[in-house]
Amino acid sequence: MDNGHGSIEKNAYTKCADPIDRWVRACMHDAVAEIGERFAFYAVASNLIIFLTGPLQEGIAAAAAATNVWNGTALMLPLLGGAIADLWLGRYLTIISASLLYTLGLGLLAVSTLVGHHCNAAATGDRCPAPPTIQVTLFYVSLYMVAVGEGGHKPCAHAFGADQFDQSDPGESVSRSSFFNWWYFGVCAGTAATLLVVSYVQESLGWHPGFAIPCAVMACTLVVFLLGTRTYRYTDTSGTRNLFAHAAEAFAGWRRRQRSRLRAAHRTSHQASHQGVVGVSAEEPPEARRSRIDEEAQVVAATTAATNTAVVVSEAKDVLRLFPIWAMTLVYAVVYSQSMTFFTKQATTLDRRVGEVVKVPAAALLAFISITIMVLIPVYDGLIVPLSRRFTGRPSGITMLQRIGAGMLLSTVSTVIAALVEERRLRVAREAGLADEPRIQLPMSLWWMVPQYVVFGAADVFAMVGLQEFFYDQVPDRLRSVGLALYISIFGIGSFVSSALVSGIHRVTAARGQSWFSDNMNRGHLDYFYWLLAGLSALQFFAYVFFAWRYKYINRTLEPRTC
Repeated sequence: MDNGHGSIEKNAYTKCADPIDRWVRACMHDAVAEIGERFAFYAVASNLIIFLTGPLQEGIAAAAAATNVWNGTALMLPLLGGAIADLWLGRYLTIISASLLYTLGLGLLAVSTLVGHHCNAAATGDRCPAPPTIQVTLFYVSLYMVAVGEGGHKPCAHAFGADQFDQSDPGESVSRSSFFNWWYFGVCAGTAATLLVVSYVQESLGWHPGFAIPCAVMACTLVVFLLGTRTYRYTDTSGTRNLFAHAAEAFAGWRRRQRSRLRAAHRTSHQASHQGVVGVSAEEPPEARRSRIDEEAQVVAATTAATNTAVVVSEAKDVLRLFPIWAMTLVYAVVYSQSMTFFTKQATTLDRRVGEVVKVPAAALLAFISITIMVLIPVYDGLIVPLSRRFTGRPSGITMLQRIGAGMLLSTVSTVIAALVEERRLRVAREAGLADEPRIQLPMSLWWMVPQYVVFGAADVFAMVGLQEFFYDQVPDRLRSVGLALYISIFGIGSFVSSALVSGIHRVTAARGQSWFSDNMNRGHLDYFYWLLAGLSALQFFAYVFFAWRYKYINRTLEPRTC
């Protein structure tokens, strides 16, 4: 039964009298599926550069570029996945299809680790033979299968969770707000668990169990999602069209109007010629009458198409006005991509022992970003918002663009800290006489790197959440999926830019004698790269302030606003 708000009640289970019952019956199935997907994704992404420089024996620059390209692809494919869900499959079937492909890709990743030579050049001083072509091919094919699965799962799981709540019901509306708070908290918790557990398995027990575990987790989350099938509220998307569908419809309308004009001109010319020979008929011929009726129908269709075209043009303008803000946050996305590449490689060279027994995996340091987010979100809501509200009088405390700007500034600070830590690491390597011994850990504790992770996590609390809210709130209502896709595309394009930047700098600096991204990190100059990113971040921050100051918000005073 259609509830009048674009949702179809599947059966009696979907309309629960108690909003809390909906959490248990439907939303938590979807939330568990999303948390499991995040677990699986970060099990691959967090340690990918270590696998590429280890078993696959790629250079640091090439491995960083490949990691960025894969991340960028995984973050751009949701544009396609969202369109497929909206126009053909629907969110439910898209999630299932993507999960199956995701699980298959993870399984093949685990299989690829069993092919070829079991030798890790990055972990030992031995010279290993090159990995066989079949292993490299199987690995990259399965890796991009995971990216395609991510592209279908990511845009649908979040929206499918929101579909379970009726916005017109006050009780469900409040529950939905709480649901998303715990959703984000759960995603961060799943990410932290991945970085602490799976990274340890991959580094200590091997890559095969390290990829097999996320495969099993993804399969289990698919089962949990399917168990909730009878309780879900399904959204009918047959009446909704995205921006690209509307654009295609407008173009088709323009073609119909052009053909209509040509037919009318041809018929007028033919009638004038006929009248010139036999005179004007006293009665309209049947053929002419049918043609006239058809012409009137085409005029009506053309008028409707013209109206749709005007709507599309208006909506396109509303989206295009966001482009300056979109462009001014790309450097932030470039810095974001370093957390899973060079940050991790830095950590591999440090003393990561905690006590006499425990050795922290390099990728596990990424957990400090998730932990910082989990700690600061309640602080932001409970302390920063009320304090800033006293000065600004706004319900959200600060505006969305101010929040994004604060995150960009913190991101710049994080990059500066990373550059200073890298300068110290290089100095320690020289002073300890280990500049030419890249496989020997330096007498420098891993705790030196924790501040850059913590500050970057704080930057995410401001910028990441602020960007999501901004691109959701500042687009027309029926284009909000497009707005969220634009938000995701920032990080996809940022990863591609990072890959191109690393590859270009590597070629230029290597031609001059010493690459900044030397395979011997003790002889490289990763600090120069961080200083370059810090400078670009500072310049873009000032440009962002200019465009943010000129930006005029869409007035949504009639809608409830949340911060």
